[in-house]
Amino acid sequence: MPVHAGEGFLAATLDSLVAQFDDGIEIILIDSSPDEVCLEIGRRYAHKLHIQLIRRPDIKPWTEKTNVGVSQARSDHIVMLHQDDLWLPGRVKSMRQWISAAPGAAVQFAPTAIIAEDGRRVGAWRCPLEAGPIDTGTICSRLIVQNFVSVPAPLFRRDAFIGVGGMDNSLWYTADWDLWLKLAQHGPVIYNPEVTAAFRVHGKSLTMSGSRNLADFVDQMEIVVKRYASKSCYETSPATHAMADASIAINAVLASAAAGKAEGVFSAIRSFLSLRPVSMLRYLHYSRLLERVLSRVRAGLL
Repeated sequence: MPVHAGEGFLAATLDSLVAQFDDGIEIILIDSSPDEVCLEIGRRYAHKLHIQLIRRPDIKPWTEKTNVGVSQARSDHIVMLHQDDLWLPGRVKSMRQWISAAPGAAVQFAPTAIIAEDGRRVGAWRCPLEAGPIDTGTICSRLIVQNFVSVPAPLFRRDAFIGVGGMDNSLWYTADWDLWLKLAQHGPVIYNPEVTAAFRVHGKSLTMSGSRNLADFVDQMEIVVKRYASKSCYETSPATHAMADASIAINAVLASAAAGKAEGVFSAIRSFLSLRPVSMLRYLHYSRLLERVLSRVRAGLL
Protein backbone atom coordinates (compact mmCIF):
# COMPACT_ATOMS: atom_id res chain seq x y z
CA MET A 1 0.00 0.00 0.00
CA PRO A 2 1.69 3.21 -1.15
CA VAL A 3 0.26 6.03 0.98
CA HIS A 4 0.57 9.81 0.88
CA ALA A 5 -1.83 12.16 2.70
CA GLY A 6 -4.54 9.54 2.37
CA GLU A 7 -6.28 10.05 5.70
CA GLY A 8 -9.61 10.80 3.99
CA PHE A 9 -10.05 7.24 2.72
CA LEU A 10 -7.45 5.09 4.48
CA ALA A 11 -9.65 3.86 7.34
CA ALA A 12 -12.31 2.66 4.89
CA THR A 13 -9.63 0.88 2.87
CA LEU A 14 -8.25 -0.89 5.93
CA ASP A 15 -11.77 -1.74 7.13
CA SER A 16 -12.30 -3.57 3.83
CA LEU A 17 -9.27 -5.74 4.66
CA VAL A 18 -10.46 -6.48 8.17
CA ALA A 19 -13.82 -7.56 6.74
CA GLN A 20 -12.12 -10.41 4.84
CA PHE A 21 -11.80 -12.37 8.11
CA ASP A 22 -8.54 -13.92 6.87
CA ASP A 23 -5.43 -14.16 9.03
CA GLY A 24 -3.07 -14.95 6.18
CA ILE A 25 -2.67 -11.51 4.65
CA GLU A 26 0.43 -9.34 5.07
CA ILE A 27 -0.07 -5.60 4.56
CA ILE A 28 3.00 -3.47 3.89
CA LEU A 29 1.99 0.18 4.17
CA ILE A 30 4.64 2.66 3.07
CA ASP A 31 3.78 6.26 3.96
CA SER A 32 5.46 9.39 2.60
CA SER A 33 3.05 11.90 4.19
CA PRO A 34 4.51 15.05 5.77
CA ASP A 35 2.96 14.07 9.11
CA GLU A 36 2.03 10.85 10.93
CA VAL A 37 -1.74 11.05 10.59
CA CYS A 38 -1.89 8.07 8.20
CA LEU A 39 0.48 6.06 10.37
CA GLU A 40 -1.72 6.75 13.38
CA ILE A 41 -4.69 5.38 11.43
CA GLY A 42 -2.63 2.33 10.54
CA ARG A 43 -1.62 1.76 14.16
CA ARG A 44 -5.29 1.45 15.10
CA TYR A 45 -5.40 -1.71 12.98
CA ALA A 46 -2.29 -3.37 14.42
CA HIS A 47 -4.40 -5.77 16.52
CA LYS A 48 -6.70 -6.60 13.60
CA LEU A 49 -4.28 -7.03 10.70
CA HIS A 50 -0.74 -8.22 10.04
CA ILE A 51 0.30 -4.72 9.05
CA GLN A 52 3.82 -3.40 8.67
CA LEU A 53 3.94 0.41 8.86
CA ILE A 54 6.91 2.06 7.20
CA ARG A 55 7.44 5.82 7.26
CA ARG A 56 9.46 6.99 4.24
CA PRO A 57 8.96 10.72 3.62
CA ASP A 58 11.99 10.55 1.32
CA ILE A 59 10.07 8.36 -1.16
CA LYS A 60 7.33 10.31 -2.90
CA PRO A 61 6.47 8.34 -6.10
CA TRP A 62 3.85 5.63 -5.55
CA THR A 63 5.81 3.46 -7.98
CA GLU A 64 8.96 3.54 -5.85
CA LYS A 65 7.00 2.81 -2.68
CA THR A 66 5.44 -0.18 -4.46
CA ASN A 67 8.86 -1.49 -5.48
CA VAL A 68 10.10 -1.17 -1.90
CA GLY A 69 7.01 -2.94 -0.59
CA VAL A 70 7.32 -5.87 -2.99
CA SER A 71 11.02 -6.22 -2.14
CA GLN A 72 10.09 -6.67 1.54
CA ALA A 73 7.05 -8.88 1.03
CA ARG A 74 7.21 -12.49 2.19
CA SER A 75 4.38 -13.88 0.08
CA ASP A 76 4.80 -15.51 -3.31
CA HIS A 77 1.76 -13.59 -4.58
CA ILE A 78 1.21 -9.85 -4.43
CA VAL A 79 -1.64 -7.40 -4.95
CA MET A 80 -1.54 -3.61 -4.90
CA LEU A 81 -4.10 -1.60 -2.97
CA HIS A 82 -4.07 2.17 -3.02
CA GLN A 83 -5.21 4.31 -0.11
CA ASP A 84 -8.57 5.19 -1.69
CA ASP A 85 -9.58 1.79 -3.11
CA LEU A 86 -11.34 -1.17 -1.48
CA TRP A 87 -11.54 -4.92 -1.33
CA LEU A 88 -15.07 -6.29 -1.65
CA PRO A 89 -16.38 -9.10 0.59
CA GLY A 90 -14.95 -12.50 -0.37
CA ARG A 91 -11.93 -11.16 -2.29
CA VAL A 92 -9.34 -13.16 -0.36
CA LYS A 93 -11.32 -16.38 -0.75
CA SER A 94 -11.52 -15.75 -4.49
CA MET A 95 -7.81 -14.98 -4.80
CA ARG A 96 -6.93 -18.19 -2.98
CA GLN A 97 -9.03 -20.06 -5.54
CA TRP A 98 -7.27 -18.23 -8.39
CA ILE A 99 -3.86 -19.22 -7.03
CA SER A 100 -4.92 -22.81 -6.49
CA ALA A 101 -6.22 -23.07 -10.06
CA ALA A 102 -3.19 -21.42 -11.71
CA PRO A 103 -0.23 -21.11 -9.30
CA GLY A 104 2.22 -20.52 -12.13
CA ALA A 105 0.43 -17.58 -13.74
CA ALA A 106 2.61 -14.48 -13.92
CA VAL A 107 -0.48 -12.30 -13.54
CA GLN A 108 -4.20 -12.85 -13.07
CA PHE A 109 -6.36 -9.96 -14.27
CA ALA A 110 -9.88 -9.16 -13.10
CA PRO A 111 -12.52 -6.42 -13.39
CA THR A 112 -13.35 -3.90 -10.67
CA ALA A 113 -16.33 -2.00 -9.40
CA ILE A 114 -16.07 1.78 -9.73
CA ILE A 115 -17.13 3.80 -6.70
CA ALA A 116 -17.56 7.53 -6.16
CA GLU A 117 -15.91 9.64 -3.46
CA ASP A 118 -18.75 8.84 -1.05
CA GLY A 119 -18.51 5.10 -1.71
CA ARG A 120 -21.51 4.84 -4.03
CA ARG A 121 -21.10 2.21 -6.72
CA VAL A 122 -21.26 4.08 -10.04
CA GLY A 123 -20.22 1.40 -12.50
CA ALA A 124 -17.91 -1.46 -13.36
CA TRP A 125 -14.60 -1.61 -15.17
CA ARG A 126 -14.36 -4.86 -17.10
CA CYS A 127 -11.58 -6.20 -19.27
CA PRO A 128 -12.30 -7.10 -22.93
CA LEU A 129 -11.22 -10.69 -22.30
CA GLU A 130 -12.76 -14.13 -22.00
CA ALA A 131 -12.49 -16.03 -18.72
CA GLY A 132 -9.52 -18.36 -18.43
CA PRO A 133 -6.02 -18.41 -19.95
CA ILE A 134 -5.24 -15.55 -22.36
CA ASP A 135 -2.52 -15.89 -24.98
CA THR A 136 0.16 -13.21 -25.10
CA GLY A 137 -0.81 -11.90 -28.53
CA THR A 138 -4.43 -11.35 -27.55
CA ILE A 139 -3.74 -9.57 -24.27
CA CYS A 140 -0.99 -7.35 -25.66
CA SER A 141 -2.79 -6.37 -28.88
CA ARG A 142 -5.77 -5.21 -26.80
CA LEU A 143 -3.90 -3.76 -23.84
CA ILE A 144 -1.69 -1.59 -26.05
CA VAL A 145 -4.81 0.24 -27.24
CA GLN A 146 -5.97 1.13 -23.72
CA ASN A 147 -5.06 0.21 -20.17
CA PHE A 148 -8.27 -1.56 -19.18
CA VAL A 149 -6.83 -3.03 -15.96
CA SER A 150 -7.56 -1.27 -12.66
CA VAL A 151 -4.71 -1.26 -10.12
CA PRO A 152 -6.47 -3.04 -7.20
CA ALA A 153 -7.76 -5.95 -9.27
CA PRO A 154 -4.78 -8.04 -10.50
CA LEU A 155 -2.90 -10.71 -8.58
CA PHE A 156 0.69 -11.37 -9.66
CA ARG A 157 3.65 -13.49 -8.66
CA ARG A 158 6.33 -11.69 -6.69
CA ASP A 159 9.14 -13.31 -8.67
CA ALA A 160 7.51 -12.23 -11.95
CA PHE A 161 7.26 -8.62 -10.74
CA ILE A 162 10.94 -8.64 -9.78
CA GLY A 163 11.86 -10.46 -12.98
CA VAL A 164 10.42 -7.71 -15.22
CA GLY A 165 12.03 -4.92 -13.20
CA GLY A 166 8.98 -3.86 -11.19
CA MET A 167 7.45 -0.42 -11.60
CA ASP A 168 9.09 2.20 -13.82
CA ASN A 169 9.58 5.21 -11.52
CA SER A 170 9.64 7.61 -14.47
CA LEU A 171 5.97 6.85 -15.21
CA TRP A 172 3.78 8.63 -12.64
CA TYR A 173 0.57 7.81 -14.55
CA THR A 174 1.20 4.80 -16.79
CA ALA A 175 3.54 2.65 -14.65
CA ASP A 176 0.78 0.11 -14.00
CA TRP A 177 -0.01 -0.09 -17.74
CA ASP A 178 3.68 -0.67 -18.44
CA LEU A 179 3.78 -3.34 -15.72
CA TRP A 180 0.81 -5.26 -17.09
CA LEU A 181 2.39 -5.36 -20.56
CA LYS A 182 5.69 -6.58 -19.10
CA LEU A 183 4.02 -9.28 -17.01
CA ALA A 184 1.90 -10.41 -19.97
CA GLN A 185 5.10 -11.25 -21.82
CA HIS A 186 6.79 -12.86 -18.81
CA GLY A 187 4.47 -15.81 -18.22
CA PRO A 188 0.93 -17.21 -18.34
CA VAL A 189 -1.97 -14.76 -18.04
CA ILE A 190 -5.40 -15.63 -16.61
CA TYR A 191 -8.57 -13.57 -16.62
CA ASN A 192 -11.03 -14.01 -13.76
CA PRO A 193 -14.33 -12.19 -14.49
CA GLU A 194 -15.37 -11.94 -10.84
CA VAL A 195 -15.53 -8.41 -9.37
CA THR A 196 -13.74 -8.47 -5.99
CA ALA A 197 -12.23 -4.97 -5.68
CA ALA A 198 -13.40 -1.37 -6.03
CA PHE A 199 -11.62 1.54 -7.69
CA ARG A 200 -12.55 4.95 -6.33
CA VAL A 201 -12.86 7.94 -8.68
CA HIS A 202 -12.64 11.40 -7.11
CA GLY A 203 -11.29 14.85 -7.82
CA LYS A 204 -8.17 14.48 -5.66
CA SER A 205 -6.88 11.26 -7.19
CA LEU A 206 -3.46 11.17 -8.84
CA THR A 207 -5.07 10.68 -12.25
CA MET A 208 -7.33 13.70 -11.86
CA SER A 209 -4.71 16.02 -10.38
CA GLY A 210 -1.86 14.90 -12.61
CA SER A 211 -3.89 15.15 -15.80
CA ARG A 212 -4.19 18.90 -15.34
CA ASN A 213 -0.78 19.06 -17.03
CA LEU A 214 -2.14 17.76 -20.31
CA ALA A 215 1.15 17.62 -22.21
CA ASP A 216 2.75 15.45 -19.54
CA PHE A 217 -0.38 13.30 -19.36
CA VAL A 218 -0.22 12.63 -23.12
CA ASP A 219 3.53 12.01 -22.95
CA GLN A 220 3.01 9.35 -20.28
CA MET A 221 0.71 7.40 -22.60
CA GLU A 222 2.88 7.88 -25.67
CA ILE A 223 5.94 6.53 -23.86
CA VAL A 224 4.22 3.20 -23.22
CA VAL A 225 2.79 2.87 -26.73
CA LYS A 226 6.17 3.65 -28.33
CA ARG A 227 7.95 1.32 -25.92
CA TYR A 228 5.89 -1.67 -27.03
CA ALA A 229 5.14 -0.69 -30.63
CA SER A 230 8.05 -2.76 -31.92
CA LYS A 231 7.42 -5.77 -29.70
CA SER A 232 6.46 -8.99 -31.40
CA CYS A 233 4.05 -9.98 -28.63
CA TYR A 234 1.07 -8.41 -30.34
CA GLU A 235 -0.30 -7.68 -33.77
CA THR A 236 1.77 -4.74 -35.01
CA SER A 237 -0.71 -3.79 -37.71
CA PRO A 238 -1.43 -0.23 -38.84
CA ALA A 239 -4.96 -0.68 -37.47
CA THR A 240 -3.64 -1.45 -33.98
CA HIS A 241 -1.38 1.59 -34.05
CA ALA A 242 -4.24 3.78 -35.26
CA MET A 243 -6.48 2.59 -32.42
CA ALA A 244 -3.73 3.30 -29.89
CA ASP A 245 -3.25 6.82 -31.28
CA ALA A 246 -7.00 7.49 -31.20
CA SER A 247 -7.15 6.21 -27.64
CA ILE A 248 -4.46 8.64 -26.50
CA ALA A 249 -6.26 11.55 -28.17
CA ILE A 250 -9.61 10.63 -26.62
CA ASN A 251 -8.09 10.07 -23.16
CA ALA A 252 -6.51 13.51 -23.40
CA VAL A 253 -9.89 15.07 -24.14
CA LEU A 254 -11.47 13.30 -21.16
CA ALA A 255 -8.64 14.49 -18.90
CA SER A 256 -9.06 18.02 -20.22
CA ALA A 257 -12.81 17.90 -19.62
CA ALA A 258 -12.26 16.68 -16.07
CA ALA A 259 -10.03 19.72 -15.50
CA GLY A 260 -12.79 22.02 -16.79
CA LYS A 261 -11.21 22.61 -20.19
CA ALA A 262 -11.93 21.55 -23.76
CA GLU A 263 -8.57 20.90 -25.36
CA GLY A 264 -7.95 18.52 -28.25
CA VAL A 265 -11.58 17.77 -29.10
CA PHE A 266 -11.19 18.11 -32.87
CA SER A 267 -7.96 16.12 -32.88
CA ALA A 268 -9.67 13.29 -31.01
CA ILE A 269 -12.64 13.32 -33.38
CA ARG A 270 -10.31 13.18 -36.41
CA SER A 271 -8.36 10.29 -34.89
CA PHE A 272 -11.51 8.31 -34.21
CA LEU A 273 -13.11 9.02 -37.61
CA SER A 274 -9.90 7.99 -39.37
CA LEU A 275 -10.38 4.45 -38.11
CA ARG A 276 -12.03 1.82 -40.25
CA PRO A 277 -15.53 0.83 -39.07
CA VAL A 278 -14.28 -2.49 -37.71
CA SER A 279 -11.48 -0.68 -35.85
CA MET A 280 -13.99 1.77 -34.38
CA LEU A 281 -15.93 -1.13 -32.90
CA ARG A 282 -12.76 -2.80 -31.67
CA TYR A 283 -11.57 0.42 -30.09
CA LEU A 284 -14.86 0.87 -28.21
CA HIS A 285 -14.63 -2.74 -27.03
CA TYR A 286 -10.96 -2.63 -26.01
CA SER A 287 -11.04 0.83 -24.41
CA ARG A 288 -14.13 0.29 -22.23
CA LEU A 289 -14.82 3.93 -23.05
CA LEU A 290 -18.52 3.91 -22.23
CA GLU A 291 -17.94 2.19 -18.87
CA ARG A 292 -15.27 4.70 -17.88
CA VAL A 293 -17.15 7.80 -19.02
CA LEU A 294 -20.57 6.86 -17.61
CA SER A 295 -19.03 6.01 -14.24
CA ARG A 296 -17.37 9.39 -14.01
CA VAL A 297 -20.54 11.15 -15.10
CA ARG A 298 -22.48 9.38 -12.35
CA ALA A 299 -19.75 10.39 -9.88
CA GLY A 300 -20.08 14.02 -10.97
CA LEU A 301 -16.56 14.26 -12.41
CA LEU A 302 -17.53 14.94 -16.04
